[in-house]
Amino acid sequence: MSSAVDYFVQEKIWFDKPRYDDAERHFYERINSTSHPAQELGANTILQDIARARENIQKSLAGSAANGAGDQGELITRIKSLELENNSLNQVVEDLRLALSKLECRVAVLEKSPSPAAAPVSAAPCTNGTSVQQQKTSPPVEDEDDDDDDMDLFGSDEEEDAEAERLKEQRLKEYAEKKAKKPTLIAKSSILLDVKPWDDETDMAKLEECVRSVVADGLLWGQSKLVPVGYGIRKLQIQCVVEDDKVGTDLLEEEITKFEDFVQSVDVAAFNKI
Repeated sequence: MSSAVDYFVQEKIWFDKPRYDDAERHFYERINSTSHPAQELGANTILQDIARARENIQKSLAGSAANGAGDQGELITRIKSLELENNSLNQVVEDLRLALSKLECRVAVLEKSPSPAAAPVSAAPCTNGTSVQQQKTSPPVEDEDDDDDDMDLFGSDEEEDAEAERLKEQRLKEYAEKKAKKPTLIAKSSILLDVKPWDDETDMAKLEECVRSVVADGLLWGQSKLVPVGYGIRKLQIQCVVEDDKVGTDLLEEEITKFEDFVQSVDVAAFNKI
């Protein structure tokens, strides 16, 4: 008996395991029972948010539909008003066309109708047994007066034309006289000539005298000087003023080169308009 007790003492057996199992089961059941209401509360909150979102979506859709319907109604109203305005404008245009056509017809009738002097004669009825033919044969007395008036009008036009022509001729004459009195501008030029002698023994004073002896209408000699050329030779540089219409450089060269005993050549050193 003692050996059996010793055996059980040495063996590690959990005699209270069922009791611990029950305690563990009760613990987990308590935990689960407390967590379910929290889960249900979270689920209910999510469902409420979803329902609220659905309600907001439905309200927004209903509002947009109402706004669209309002805009469409306003557009339809504007279209109808424009159609009415267009119809009224078309009516006004049609009335204007009718009035214009009537006016054109009236003008055409007035143009085709006879003159006022002949109209009463053709439209006069027969009175006291007098025929229309007899009334037509009697010319109206006022025609002669009208013809006289027309002739007077034409005569006045001719007198006005003659007066205007006379004034025009008088003004042209005055302009021509004024233009003739105005002094005309004479074109002049300043020319600088280089007159070269044959050699250093040429008498330059005689050469200048020969050059100045050239006389022409519109020619005026100016200052002169002797300019060294080289090897003791000097040339005569003389200035003159000429009228372009009367004297040219060709004439001056031709006249100066005639003094061939003194002059070798003539060159134009400068030419300026005055």
